[in-house]
Amino acid sequence: MTAFLLICAAISLFWTPGSAYDITITNRFLPPSADHWLGTDQFGRDIASMLMTGTQNSIVVAVVAVSIGLFIGVSLGLLAAAKRGWTEEIIMRFSDFSFAFPAILSAIMLTAILGPGGVNSILAIGLYNIPVFARLTRGSANSIWAREFVMAARASGKGRFRITFEHILPNVLSLIIVQATILFAIAILAEAALSYLGLGTQPPEPSWGRMLNEAQTLMFLDPMQAIYPGLAIAIAVFGLNLLGDGLRDVLDPRLSRKR
Repeated sequence: MTAFLLICAAISLFWTPGSAYDITITNRFLPPSADHWLGTDQFGRDIASMLMTGTQNSIVVAVVAVSIGLFIGVSLGLLAAAKRGWTEEIIMRFSDFSFAFPAILSAIMLTAILGPGGVNSILAIGLYNIPVFARLTRGSANSIWAREFVMAARASGKGRFRITFEHILPNVLSLIIVQATILFAIAILAEAALSYLGLGTQPPEPSWGRMLNEAQTLMFLDPMQAIYPGLAIAIAVFGLNLLGDGLRDVLDPRLSRKR
């Protein structure tokens, strides 16, 4: 399912079955056909093309937002585990404060303050991901710091930062990859929610969330306009969650030993 979405996004970079932007009122509410695979919306735009182009926007927002959280959060988590003391307390209390607000609520609050738009939605989702990665990395790294091979590295004269990059980071990397996959799905869902509320990707760029918003008044006239983007969001989130579970099974040595 994830591969299918990536292929659709890649193809839409240079080809779509119709135009996702051109408004042709005379073509509104056309049924599926060879020219319009999934029909057209109330403005005459090709629904299949809008879905394919919307895949691009969802993936770009998710990748950049998760990358922000990944690099900053992992760095803070490794720093907290390496330095301990007040450094660890400050980073963890910041994470606890951030967790007091749900992901979608935090994103809505930030985009409401900064203004609607794709860049602000990326920033809002990325900021939420920082404490998630920080807490996961810090907890995993603390358990690695107590291992014998780390004690041996310290006894040989290696500094804390060298040990962090040579021994700690490689041992927590598998957990970080799995968490990034799961947060990728959450970021796609958050982007759709923000676009649905008018705070995410702005017109004329297609977005799954805004397609749902525009279709909600047409449920009795053309319900498929809401079903198509809803299915796209469900497939993306479900596929990425399954991918995260599969990566955990492959990368977790404890699960490998049980098999």
